[in-house]
Amino acid sequence: MDLHFGDSKPTDEERAAVDALLGPPESSWEGADRSDADLRWARGGREARDRRDLLLPGLHAVNDRVGWISEGALDYLCRRLTVPPAEAYGVATFYAMFSVRPRPATVLHLCADLACTAAGATELCADVESRLGPESGVQVERSPCLGLCERAPAALVIRAGETVRPGVPPLGEFEDEARSGPKGGLGAQPPGNGGGPSRSSEAESGGGKGRRGRRTAVCAPATPDTAIQAATAPENAPPEPTPSAAVPQSGAPTLTLLHRIGTTDPADLDDYRAHGGYTALRRAFALGPAAVIREVTESGLLGRGGAAFPTGRKWQATASQPDHPHYLVCNADESEPGTFKDRVLMEGDPYALVEAMTIAAYATGAHQGYLYLRGEYPRATARMEHAITQARARGLLGDDILGQGHAFDIEIRRGAGAYICGEETALFNSIEGYRGEPRTKPPFPVEKGLFGKPTVENNVETLVNVLPVLTMGAQAYAAIGTERSTGPKLFCVSGSVARPGVYELPFGATLGELLRLAGVRDNLRAVLLGGAAGGFVRPDELDIPLTFEGTRAAGTTLGSGVVMAFDDTVPLPRLLLRIAQFFRDESCGQCVPCRVGTVRQEEALHRIVDRAGADAATDITLLREVGRAMRDASICGLGQTAWNAVESAIDRLGAYE
Repeated sequence: MDLHFGDSKPTDEERAAVDALLGPPESSWEGADRSDADLRWARGGREARDRRDLLLPGLHAVNDRVGWISEGALDYLCRRLTVPPAEAYGVATFYAMFSVRPRPATVLHLCADLACTAAGATELCADVESRLGPESGVQVERSPCLGLCERAPAALVIRAGETVRPGVPPLGEFEDEARSGPKGGLGAQPPGNGGGPSRSSEAESGGGKGRRGRRTAVCAPATPDTAIQAATAPENAPPEPTPSAAVPQSGAPTLTLLHRIGTTDPADLDDYRAHGGYTALRRAFALGPAAVIREVTESGLLGRGGAAFPTGRKWQATASQPDHPHYLVCNADESEPGTFKDRVLMEGDPYALVEAMTIAAYATGAHQGYLYLRGEYPRATARMEHAITQARARGLLGDDILGQGHAFDIEIRRGAGAYICGEETALFNSIEGYRGEPRTKPPFPVEKGLFGKPTVENNVETLVNVLPVLTMGAQAYAAIGTERSTGPKLFCVSGSVARPGVYELPFGATLGELLRLAGVRDNLRAVLLGGAAGGFVRPDELDIPLTFEGTRAAGTTLGSGVVMAFDDTVPLPRLLLRIAQFFRDESCGQCVPCRVGTVRQEEALHRIVDRAGADAATDITLLREVGRAMRDASICGLGQTAWNAVESAIDRLGAYE
């Protein structure tokens, strides 16, 4: 791949996919089939460069339509956006869900991560791979966590290029993955100019007279037969269970964050409002931006993504920046193995996230929001698209929300399979059309974030917590939980339990109380807290309080709320090897300690497993040296935490003794 444009031409399908997103080209310079006379000068270069952030949606458009990204399609997209082909190739090859080599239109993703491995994913993958050969027209890929851990083992089918009938509702069990619509006509400013190119909803969705794009089917829990049926005849795949099936406490009067899931129609805005929806936004408008930030600060709300940074401080730091515009980014790219709470919230209560994002934007002075959503979450994407569209139509997004004079809109950006994009600055690079590699800090996002402007970034659970802060009041909210970890917390429980799912408990409940709710099995071997980046604890440590300070004092981490239980039938060395493989695959490769260290860690664990633990001392010493180097010298949290789970398994569980 060159820095310069080549001679490869896109097919009609590829050209149509790009044009549906960007509109027809205006000159031969952009690839139009016209006379070469207009190549004597370049026009519209600045406008095209200001659309660099449409590179990722453009790659999605081609991949969704054709199933892979050819050199001709990439070259045409680069001409349209004036992006060097070598840079775009680097972006396209960064994401696991894209392919730059020919492949069948149907791809079957089989989860091979921790919860699914414990549920028999290794045997499932081997069986399916043996039955679906090259002649089947289906490409089988072993995938990292699909965020369906409560229904392990899981499979996701993506079929490119099927015709989507106009008027098909977006909430069916076999759903169209259309884009969400325009940036909102609110004068959102991409970098470099004051207005930016117009992005009409028809241009972004491929027109109003029918679209072509990917179709998806989820099969979980999967068996070889049901996975193959979903891949070969996805229209006959069994429907997904409702979101409430992932909430064992559904309907309980004690719930705060999950109380609408299972009791409210997620597609019905009126039903949402009848169950208390938009009460918090009205109170926010009554208080004013400064008072909203004060309420959030006094509530003690900490970020729920794992870093536990005070939300009010982050909002205040962004709001006080003189540089404009300000941006709001919701990180819904939850890719930590074992995490699925944000998916359940978006599928079961999508309007809550729209309302919470609107409040955050109002408080921080943002007029444009981005929802960066996992590409592996088709139903959550459809639900959020529908909710955003309905909110726009009812004046709850747009130029004058509820007649209060505040303008705000939300654009959905789909991820494409990159765990590192959960890191906030890597996420910004991804939205801007670059490789999702973390940036060096400072400057911090509140100063220079998305498009180099002040940006507040929160995950889904953090934002949804803002609603009870405003409806209950800061003091009442802070009375829930403990003094240093306030409010309710969502926990993703999976593995060796009878009732896996998302649980809501106040901070301060113990690990044992949570596992008893989920029906933990008697022959418990270990519990992994915080996912692959977390740490293991022993069965005799179940009295650990589930708070940020309590887990820290116990020498482990709460992380984003992952709790994975493993009984003595799960081979622990193989589990640790899978964790090492995950970090090796997901390292962005930007810094040497992580790029090399994750490979060396996996190699050492392979040697230990191959020798069945014999003579492991030398490799364990090497693992400790590599782990310290990654923790001390890696740029971001991926490398800094890649050794945590392995270290805890060696020290707390005696994994190789």
